[in-house]
Amino acid sequence: MVCDRVASHQAWHDAPRRDSWHKVPCYTTRSESNGAPSTIGLLVLASVLVGSPLLAADPQIGRIAPCGGQRGTEVEVFIDGPRLADAQELLLYYPGIRVAHFEVVEGKRIKARLAIAPYCRLGLHAFRVRAASGISNLLQFSVGPLPQIDEAEPNNEFHEPQKIGMNVTVGGVVENEDVDYFQVEAKKGQRISVEVEGIRLGETFFDPYVAILNKDRFVLAGSDDNPLVYQDAACSVQAPEDGAYVVQVRESSFGGNGSCRYRLHVGDFPRPMAVYPAGGRFGQALEVEWLGDAAGPWKTSVTLPGGPQPMFGLVAQDPLGSAPSLNEFRLGELNNVMEAEPNNGAGEATAGEAPAAFNGVIGQDGDVDCFKFAAKKGQVLDVRVYARAIRSPLDSVLTVLRASNGAGVGGNDDSGAPDSYLRMTAPEDDQYVVIVQDQLLKGGPTYVYRVEVTEVKPRLTLGLPERQQFVDITAPVPQGNRLALLVSAQREDFGGDLALEIKDLPAGISMETVPITADQTTVPVLLAAAADAPLAGSLADVIGRTTADPKVEGRLRQRASMVRGQNNREIWNHYTERIAAAVAQKVPYQVEIVQPKVPLVQSGEMALKIVAKRDEGFKAPITLSMLYNPPGVSTPTSVAIPEGQNEVIMPVTANGGATVRKWKIAVLGQATVGDGTVIVSSQLADLDVSEPFFRFNYTPAAVEQGQSGQVAIEVAQNKPFDGPAKIELLGLPNEVTSEPKEITKETKQLTFPVKTTANSPPGQHKSLLCRAIVTAEGEPITHMIGGGELRIQKPLPQKPAEQPKPQPKPEETKPAEKPLSRLEQLRLQKS
Repeated sequence: MVCDRVASHQAWHDAPRRDSWHKVPCYTTRSESNGAPSTIGLLVLASVLVGSPLLAADPQIGRIAPCGGQRGTEVEVFIDGPRLADAQELLLYYPGIRVAHFEVVEGKRIKARLAIAPYCRLGLHAFRVRAASGISNLLQFSVGPLPQIDEAEPNNEFHEPQKIGMNVTVGGVVENEDVDYFQVEAKKGQRISVEVEGIRLGETFFDPYVAILNKDRFVLAGSDDNPLVYQDAACSVQAPEDGAYVVQVRESSFGGNGSCRYRLHVGDFPRPMAVYPAGGRFGQALEVEWLGDAAGPWKTSVTLPGGPQPMFGLVAQDPLGSAPSLNEFRLGELNNVMEAEPNNGAGEATAGEAPAAFNGVIGQDGDVDCFKFAAKKGQVLDVRVYARAIRSPLDSVLTVLRASNGAGVGGNDDSGAPDSYLRMTAPEDDQYVVIVQDQLLKGGPTYVYRVEVTEVKPRLTLGLPERQQFVDITAPVPQGNRLALLVSAQREDFGGDLALEIKDLPAGISMETVPITADQTTVPVLLAAAADAPLAGSLADVIGRTTADPKVEGRLRQRASMVRGQNNREIWNHYTERIAAAVAQKVPYQVEIVQPKVPLVQSGEMALKIVAKRDEGFKAPITLSMLYNPPGVSTPTSVAIPEGQNEVIMPVTANGGATVRKWKIAVLGQATVGDGTVIVSSQLADLDVSEPFFRFNYTPAAVEQGQSGQVAIEVAQNKPFDGPAKIELLGLPNEVTSEPKEITKETKQLTFPVKTTANSPPGQHKSLLCRAIVTAEGEPITHMIGGGELRIQKPLPQKPAEQPKPQPKPEETKPAEKPLSRLEQLRLQKS
């Protein structure tokens, strides 16, 4: 099983991104009126509900059944999930589906009838539910060309399969260790095509496997992960003889559960695995070749749209029918250059004029394709391969050489994505050769690729940073209340200030924002709903524009995370280009920041007061968190206004490098209302981050245990202030004390006396800092200025007292000698 990063079903018409192989879609949704397209910007859904007295906040949807339908028909669906009692409409992102009927049944599920237009785009259609109290998460509904039937259990034995006709879509479920079998009849030479939608439905981590077997249980064709359909499966075969054939569906590792639903398309329809070329110019009449079908390749002529289209792709058709899903196809402004074999070497390179799209097929193992174009010295070009992005099995390797001497200019295997990308700067006027091959030197008839060589152009993409990981942002604004959100800007190859606009918001919602300055990537946006705004929803365009040359415009690219695997790795997601916004029912509280009158200084702190306005009887606790913190500013993750109370203090601190600027800040207030969670916000308040009023230069101080000393500080004034500033020396070691001081704007030197005890800890203490409070307009401006040192020394040991000298010992008195006898005297004389 191979998974290409994150699978995402979207259009591929725009210029390439350097940071991702995903295509930025440009959705131009329409409504339907009397069965024909109209120019209304949102396809919705009149509701049969007008508001519920019960607020079921935070609606969620987990399942739509059935999960798809045939175009040109009406399908009755049921949508299940928590807190749907006050559901009012569907917000549909793409044209082609009309809500013919909508109601809430059993007080908790939605019953709707979807009218699918004959021209509706095949594939996945994203939608959300708008309730009176909020907006749900995003789900998908699949549209196909075939009539749908349901799986009929038991069908778990090869010899007792469910018999089905050709050209149907089967809706089924794979339980744990479940294997489903379906039998079709085919004539010799008749094509049998099979495609299964599993992971693409975006419901659970389901990796389907499909196979076509003959009556002897021999596998004629099988598929696990087919690059064309991401982690789903597709295959086709020509029947070798008249008779019955069995289609097997299971989870690739024999897993499964009740959420592993699938849509199995079976028939004699075409199922090519590639289209060549895989892109063209807006409005162009183009001949394309379909590759990888069991019946062999064939060519058709197509006329491409004159401009960007949502989720665009080409649908393979022949006299027998239509493929059940699209082949990816890029739309743009580049001319195609088609490879001309042989082009395996630089000397045989197919020539073209850049900018252009060079198209080819790595047709066999070991194949190498070469193209060449001219570039001027210093010319900067983006060279990007599109292979996996257009659902080709090619794992590209890109090399660029100078044609004149073979010197390398650059190369790439992949650049943060499966496909290759290189930004080259031409060192000289010359012909340059682009070489494309597979990483493992593989090849085949479906190894289609497209190399787009373009001049560098500025790009702008907007985003909505998530407050909670994997939970995409929506904008339900309660009546008479506010909701703040962040908008991010990703600039590519340009700089400068940006202005924001949100178009097509529901009536009664106003917007407040600030420019995104050249040194910023994220700003807050405040949406406010009037107290009498009607309950309604819309999909709104978020647009950013440069305020000076170059003129660049960008739109939203919002990811909805749908399926994740191990370690929360994203397996399937869906990108949209508009934000779901709504006026929601009034909620019983508001929050507001008490606007500070004084700045927050670098290396300082502030007590930010936040108050709640509660309706009578509403006493629930309200959890508060900052929408964002300016650079260098910190706040707690959250603080709470306790039950029944109306205010709280949020501590705000700034480090020494906090960016000096007047920032717009907002606080989000979350509370349980009814059986769900509601989020509102404060106004956009000003937070003025400024330089400190003064700076301190500490002189290292030393003192002996049990003695007194002093800490001397030189005071440098940054800006004048009125009145005295109160200074307190903090961070003193245990059993060391000092007294507060005051300074004025004239103070140059500050000295703190310090007292120690015999138990004060000896050593070097670098924790000294001063809390300096300047009062202005009745509010404190608190500085926390560190950098002080205090060494506490042990006293020197005292000299020991001199010991008295010992008295000399008295001389011993010798005893009197005994006189010698006469004999002893004689002996002494003789000797």
